[in-house]
Amino acid sequence: RKEVLEYARQHDQAADILKIKRYHVPDAKTKSIPTDYVEEDAQEAAKGDGRRWEDDRLMAAIATYGAKDADKKRDAFEMLFDEEKIDFIQALQMPGTSHVEDKAISASQKRKMTLAETRRSLPVYAFRDQFIDAVRDHQVLIIEGETGSGKTTQLPQYLYEAGFCVDKKKIGCTQPRRVAAMSVASRVAEEMGVKLGIEVGYSIRFEDCTSEKTLIKYMTDGMLLREFLNEPDLASYSVMMIDEAHERTLHTDILFGLVKDIARFRKDLKLLISSATLDAEKFSTFFDDAPIFRIPGRRFPVDIYYTKAPEADYLDAAMVSVLQIHLTQPLPGDILVFLTGQEEIETLQESLIERTKHLGNKIKELIVLPIYANLPSDLQAKIFEPTPPNARKVVLATNIAETSVTIDGICYVIDPGFGKQNSFDARSGVEHLHVVTISKASANQRAGRAGRTGPGKCFRLYTAWAYKHELEDQPIPEIQRTNLGNVVLMLKSLGIHDLVHFDFLDPPPQETLVIALEQLYALGALNHRGELTKLGRRMAEFPCDPCMSKMIIASEKYGCSEEIITIAAMLSCNAAVFYRPKAMVIHADAARKGFWVPGGDHLTLLNVYNRWKGTNYSTQWCMENFVQFRTMKKARDIRDQLEGLLERVEIEQKSNGDSVAIRKAVTSGYFYNCTKLDSSGLYKTVKHKHTVHIHPNSSLFEETPRWLIYYELVFTSKEFMREVIEVESSWLTEVAPHYYKSKELEESNRKMPKQKGKAASELSSL
Repeated sequence: RKEVLEYARQHDQAADILKIKRYHVPDAKTKSIPTDYVEEDAQEAAKGDGRRWEDDRLMAAIATYGAKDADKKRDAFEMLFDEEKIDFIQALQMPGTSHVEDKAISASQKRKMTLAETRRSLPVYAFRDQFIDAVRDHQVLIIEGETGSGKTTQLPQYLYEAGFCVDKKKIGCTQPRRVAAMSVASRVAEEMGVKLGIEVGYSIRFEDCTSEKTLIKYMTDGMLLREFLNEPDLASYSVMMIDEAHERTLHTDILFGLVKDIARFRKDLKLLISSATLDAEKFSTFFDDAPIFRIPGRRFPVDIYYTKAPEADYLDAAMVSVLQIHLTQPLPGDILVFLTGQEEIETLQESLIERTKHLGNKIKELIVLPIYANLPSDLQAKIFEPTPPNARKVVLATNIAETSVTIDGICYVIDPGFGKQNSFDARSGVEHLHVVTISKASANQRAGRAGRTGPGKCFRLYTAWAYKHELEDQPIPEIQRTNLGNVVLMLKSLGIHDLVHFDFLDPPPQETLVIALEQLYALGALNHRGELTKLGRRMAEFPCDPCMSKMIIASEKYGCSEEIITIAAMLSCNAAVFYRPKAMVIHADAARKGFWVPGGDHLTLLNVYNRWKGTNYSTQWCMENFVQFRTMKKARDIRDQLEGLLERVEIEQKSNGDSVAIRKAVTSGYFYNCTKLDSSGLYKTVKHKHTVHIHPNSSLFEETPRWLIYYELVFTSKEFMREVIEVESSWLTEVAPHYYKSKELEESNRKMPKQKGKAASELSSL
């Protein structure tokens, strides 16, 4: 009876929307039949109560969304939207450069097109000859073109075909992200009909997919910066293209100053600066009034929608919005959702798969595809595959999809308005990764992704007021908000000592430069005159941050170089080592705890790798222990590269398995990241008294060691320390006597809380 009443209640909810009534529940006061009661015909009666209930719920949901272009002839489905739907209001339309009547290339047409026809269909093709003439006539050229115009894939090919690779000189093209460098190189190799890694290749940190025959080389901006160490004049290149210049990454900004200087004395080097936004004038001014070559894009109008009220949980709102679009909008038309990182993408992917699985064949197929930096290249490539007929693709992406990659078939964009950003607090000396609101420029770039193949819609999960008053016009350049230690070490290695007068497009804060110099001096990379030491030159050989480089070099002294490069490789993956499926949470947690060893997370990572190695790198072992095989494989590749670099700097590979020696080596590199437990029971950084917390996933989360060193800080609900290791205060004065004084550490020890913990045994030895 309760179930019958519940069905009747839900039919009443549908009735309020559809203005019909199939059932009525009589009471003492009401005897007559309601006027909106609908008498069922024979066809309706044959459906049965369950089917009629589904039909009403479906029609009520469609009516609630108010989607005039919805196809109402849909299979029934069993989801209640009345409590979780998102109300959007249309605020404006982003004008396009193409008209609605213009014929867009459909996915089915594209499948039938040859690679050559696809290349000719790109907007940049019409300007091929003018572009080649402009490059021949000018040494430096600023290129402004819409994302998707084809400039990244086609311009290097045009130059190659025009004979710019004489004397085996290369055409280089930098990308701000690893994913973009890999995917673009793969596409260009396919278009040219060559094997990736031969004539066309890519170079990213810890992975070099090039050969002596490579003539078109895509690379991250950081890798080009490292090439300056071995080839300061870029003699092996005839053309260098700095792509996605508008993103203003730290390495790209440094490259601007370096390539500008080289172009003045290497007149045969052609320099291209490519941007997708309207800041070409600024680049032109910086590069001595270089001419601007504009490539019109092919963009259709995009309707912009805002939420009526702020959304408390943007992940949940994104999921509901995806399902609303899938239910109410016609096919074909794929969806692109912007999220902040891998964790959010995997969470939403799991939620969407679970929801659609429950609905089964009652809705059209929804294919959920992720794209983020740590995803294997074969899985990344899936987002570019054409969507099957009668299905819809939803791509869950980081901000890489704003400009770095173009995905055909996207008609709907969901923009929660957030992104991840590194920032450095000069006052506290702390660098952390946190979620921030995006800029108006980024929001408009995201919206533009919906108008690539036809008129589109962008659903912003924030209000129009928030867009107008809370979003900055442009993002802050990375060089003005991040730690410059790595860059200063690189510039010093290149012989650039006057950093204050270096030719920056936008100079960094002077206090940030000073702190970077102080940190490098504390690490022993610079002497008191600010000159590079022998240790500093060795540190610059490693493609790691200065702290990790120092840790690796210090391992020579402590006889544990094999263990330390394993730890460095695991830390460098920037991906989760363990996975935790919802259906097996207890088993996954138990497996993770089985790897914990005394001393902290660095030793736990070492234990995971060594046990995996002991199984001959087994995939099955990873599955049984809830360990991410992809992460482990990447760690193995990175470790192999670090082994080669040890030989280069003449460090002998040694292993002693001594926990103390390993932790002292870690302390040698990361002593700057030292925290202590104070009298209130909270951890505070030793130098700046900044409050931080052990991450819940840490092996030391339920313990309270007195002294900890962390790998990095991540800001979510609190400032969490990621990957912590237990140390002794005496080690700090041993590895960094110039930075820590015995007296200040002794005073800290006297202020410890009166409680027993794992480190209680250390009290007597201090």
